[in-house]
Amino acid sequence: MRSRGSVHRYVSRLQDKGYLRRAPHGARALEVLDGPGDPAGSLPLLGRIAAGRPIEAIPGQDTLNLADFLLGPDRYALQVVGDSMIEAGILDGDTVVVRQQDRAEDGDIVVALIDGQEATLKRLKRCGDGMIELIPANPALAAMVYSAERVTIQGVVVGQLRSYR
Repeated sequence: MRSRGSVHRYVSRLQDKGYLRRAPHGARALEVLDGPGDPAGSLPLLGRIAAGRPIEAIPGQDTLNLADFLLGPDRYALQVVGDSMIEAGILDGDTVVVRQQDRAEDGDIVVALIDGQEATLKRLKRCGDGMIELIPANPALAAMVYSAERVTIQGVVVGQLRSYR
């Protein structure tokens, strides 16, 4: 092809037919889709559902891109063992999606490595005296307090998966 205009027309046609879409992470970035309107790793988002008082059923048609949420070079998954985070809605057997990073904000649910040996999933709180408190979301369990040198943040929980079957 000799002109950018021709390339633009072909790309536009492929977008119109649902085989390409502009990716959110770059001005010239394109994403190849599985087929018309169905991006790889997506689910149809059909609307909202009440978990309390019933609401009007208004059908919607959108797409939930699971790849943006679950995938990436900095993401990994861990299966949860135990009940220390039940009040955060994270149950034994759930899978958490973690963004690998070595820093976290107070209140984040983190994967913390203690003394380079043992890992735990807890809510992070920094104490003013060089201590770190790892707080469970279960009133039956006590918080764990360590000196900051003993705790390495491995990542921050960005989502979770649960199968009901």
